[in-house]
Amino acid sequence: MPDDRYTLRKDPDGTWRVVDIFTDLPAVVHSQVMILMDMEEADDIVDLLNTLDRKRRAEQAP
Repeated sequence: MPDDRYTLRKDPDGTWRVVDIFTDLPAVVHSQVMILMDMEEADDIVDLLNTLDRKRRAEQAP
């Protein structure tokens, strides 16, 4: 979706990371940096984080 906050990025070593598009930094979940993942795992985390972010923004909307 165009308003998603998180995206996948493939690293040169073939692993994947979850990136916050607002900061261009890897996402951090429970003190764990979202890097060095296989594509399926990273894609699942992107979906989850974007869902949680959309829910948070909807709750904050006037």
